[in-house]
Amino acid sequence: MNSHKKLGLIGRNISYSFSKKFFENKFQKLMLQDYSYSIFDLNEIHEVENLFSTSGLLGLNVTIPYKEKIIDYLDELSDEAEKIGAVNCVLIQDGKKIGYNTDAFGFEKTLLLHKKPHHTSALILGAGGAAKAVQYALDKNGISSTIISRKSEITFDILDKKTVENNKLIIQCTPVGTFPNVEDCLHFPFEGLSKDHLIIDLIYNPNYTQFILKASEKGAKTVNGYYMLEQQAEKAWEIWNFQKK
Repeated sequence: MNSHKKLGLIGRNISYSFSKKFFENKFQKLMLQDYSYSIFDLNEIHEVENLFSTSGLLGLNVTIPYKEKIIDYLDELSDEAEKIGAVNCVLIQDGKKIGYNTDAFGFEKTLLLHKKPHHTSALILGAGGAAKAVQYALDKNGISSTIISRKSEITFDILDKKTVENNKLIIQCTPVGTFPNVEDCLHFPFEGLSKDHLIIDLIYNPNYTQFILKASEKGAKTVNGYYMLEQQAEKAWEIWNFQKK
């Protein structure tokens, strides 16, 4: 008899989760009765220590705001996770906690599906774990990028139309505009956008954020985070189940 395998998601204020539904559907499709997926809403990252002592825990997804903070609690990192400095997937194997980053993989799949040859430079909006994974994937594909955040050299307040005109790829990596705060939108010079622009908003709920709606009014091509999310989840499933023992 196979022992029960527990998976789950850690984050803060995560009552709504794509991952739980995604993996429960997967268990059903593959007829895996010995798997479960739970949501672990942590107020503080140190609470993860208790979680790690759960018997049968096979792995975890990690979301906002713990993708960087989780690193201190792990034994090992994959090359990518180390280079990126953020983890969104943890494998627990023989008592060892190993951190991976599947966001970069998911984002790269989305990028390669939509980018055109003139998308040679990008603006990354936000500076958290997801932004770091995005920057890694852009570097890997020879696309130069500039981070725009509250603390970066170019902040949201001083980002101007000209800079937006000069960077035809914009990736929105902040949680601003996520359900339930669907009316919220980043301060951004939308007038700099054109039909040559590709906008990737990593948010998947709602399907069309205010940011996407305003960008598409300017004729820009827009993509949300749903495909990236699916792809990073598939990659996590692979890591949990088919890692070389």
